[in-house]
Amino acid sequence: MKIRDITKRIESFAPLALQESYDNAGLIVGRYDDELTGGVLLAVDVTEQVIDEALEKGCGMIITHHPIVFNAMKRFNSATVVERCVERAIKHDIALYACHTNLDAAVGGMSWRLGQMLGVEMMQPLEPSADGTGFGVVGELAKPMKIEEFFALLRTTLGCKAVRHSKVVKGEIKRIAICTGAGGSLIEQAAQSGCDVYVTADVKYNQYYLPDGRFVLCDVGHYESEYCAIDLLFDILADLSKIFSNFALYKSAKAENPMYYSL
Repeated sequence: MKIRDITKRIESFAPLALQESYDNAGLIVGRYDDELTGGVLLAVDVTEQVIDEALEKGCGMIITHHPIVFNAMKRFNSATVVERCVERAIKHDIALYACHTNLDAAVGGMSWRLGQMLGVEMMQPLEPSADGTGFGVVGELAKPMKIEEFFALLRTTLGCKAVRHSKVVKGEIKRIAICTGAGGSLIEQAAQSGCDVYVTADVKYNQYYLPDGRFVLCDVGHYESEYCAIDLLFDILADLSKIFSNFALYKSAKAENPMYYSL
C-alpha cells in the first residue's frame, strides 16, 4: 500500500481544507506515492522516544495530532529536538503526518470524542461553520451531576493530576461545553451556549474571570484533553486491515505529556 492510501482515509474524515491558516497539518515528511514499509504508529506528538518506538516496531509512518514542524526551519544540524526528529525520520525513511486543527473541526472529531468519553449526549458544534463543522461541542449529560463528581470524572477519565477551574457557581451541572486543546478563545461562545461547565485547556490567568458567575471554566491540561486523538485516529484507520492484508496499526506506548506535576 502507498502513503496516499493512509492519508486519503484520514482526509475523508478530516479534510485538510478544515485546518486553520496557521496550521501545518498533512504529510510533513515523505511522499504520497511512496510505498509504506512496515506499520503505522499513532501518537500525540513526534518525539525522539516515539521515533525510537517506530524503529523498534518497524513502522514506516508516524501519524500524530500535533505537527512536528510548525514554524519555518532554517537549518538541519541536530540543534533542536524538532531538527533531530525530522532528520531521523528522513534518514530511516519514516513518513510523518499530522492531523491537527482539521481533526478538531471535523464532525465527530476531537471534542466530540472527548464528549463521548465524558458521557455528553446530543452534541452540536460550539462554534459552528456553515457546513456543519466547527470547533468545540456543547451537549448534555444524561442526568444532572454534582460538580464535585464531575471534577472526579475528569480526573479519572483523562488521567488529570489536577483540574484547574474558576469559582464554583453551580453545585449541580448538566449542560457541558468542550474544546480540546487551547480553547480560551471560545469562552464567550461557551457562555452563549448556556453551559454549566466549559472543559478546555491552556486557560490564561485573566480568563478565569470571564465566566462571571455564568458557568464553571475547567482547564484539564492540553495533553490530557488531546490524548484521545490516538484512539480516534485508530478508529478511522482500523478497517484498512480488511483491504490491505499487510497493514499494521499501533498505538504508541511512549507518547508522553511534556508537562509534569509535583504534588
